[in-house]
Amino acid sequence: MEDLPVPVMSDILSRLPVKTIIQCKCVCKKWLDLVSDSYFANLHLSRSPASLMIHHSSEINERAGILKWVELENKVNHHNLQHDPAMSLDLNLAPIFQDAQILVVGSVNGLLCLWNGLNSDNYFICNPVMEGIYDPPHTTTREYKVIRIFQGTTSTSRIREAEVYTLGMGKWRSLSHVPYTIGGFFGLFFNGHVHWSVFGKDSPEKLFAFDLDNETFKLFPSPPVETIQGSHHFLSLAVLKGCLCQSDTFESQFTLWVMREYGIKESWHREVMIKEGVSPALDWLMWEPVCLIERLNDGTILMVYYEDKLLACSFEKGTIANSDFFDPCFTGIAYRPSFLKLRNFKSERVHVF
Repeated sequence: MEDLPVPVMSDILSRLPVKTIIQCKCVCKKWLDLVSDSYFANLHLSRSPASLMIHHSSEINERAGILKWVELENKVNHHNLQHDPAMSLDLNLAPIFQDAQILVVGSVNGLLCLWNGLNSDNYFICNPVMEGIYDPPHTTTREYKVIRIFQGTTSTSRIREAEVYTLGMGKWRSLSHVPYTIGGFFGLFFNGHVHWSVFGKDSPEKLFAFDLDNETFKLFPSPPVETIQGSHHFLSLAVLKGCLCQSDTFESQFTLWVMREYGIKESWHREVMIKEGVSPALDWLMWEPVCLIERLNDGTILMVYYEDKLLACSFEKGTIANSDFFDPCFTGIAYRPSFLKLRNFKSERVHVF
């Protein structure tokens, strides 16, 4: 294999499981340099398998928590979740996370955006596979941006402002005033935009989007609004099989919407609607909030149920299975591992475990 051209070697190694690639870095310096090269990182990312990233923080004295990478065996007639304890990253061991309460607020190309809930100004970028943390503000050919929205108070009103940070540029830049109240701690990235739900009755649409290229906000076409008198409402956005999706949870109804053509309001399709008592096995979807994560090849949808359970739900079969991977107090997002090196960004503050 030593005599093979570098592109051929890269192609072969990029098809191996992530854990095997990590081991290959220790074989020889040539393989280490190859895996560390940006060409290999981009090649691997193009075929990186869908997986999950679980952020677990059940202990009171472990505020930062532990990142646990869960692999998906995703076949048409079979699926399985696999977690190797060796593929965990204990954030509590990082000095920069002492006295921090970390939340995972987004993921793009194997990079995780972490936020310190005890200090709203602290954001971190982490690659769990490479075990490095980038601490902005203190490039590669591809730009990565962090968008944050916060609310200030004047003597007469509350003003929502937004700022954007481009990795490697060293500072936050102020954006325009945000005219609507945004729901949730984090937005959903898809198709070059970050999406949020909108609170309040003054908006003609119930979704809001930020264009990362033009750095502009705009209302985004939302599904038909459903209301159930006297019922609490919880909304979850996700990207399932390449489509923007929204779930609506009420006390007596669960609905799943799929946007078949991005940006086209008329393409919203109500794929699932379950009313209380019609399918008793699925009733508990209405008891607590759920967050959609991933749709598998057999149609099963993975979701986190009230930071308590990782559920595998088959609406076609009318069944829900609880994947007993973790104790309570965790969140999860869809994740695709990458070998993007944070040291490629021009920064003096990259922390390596």
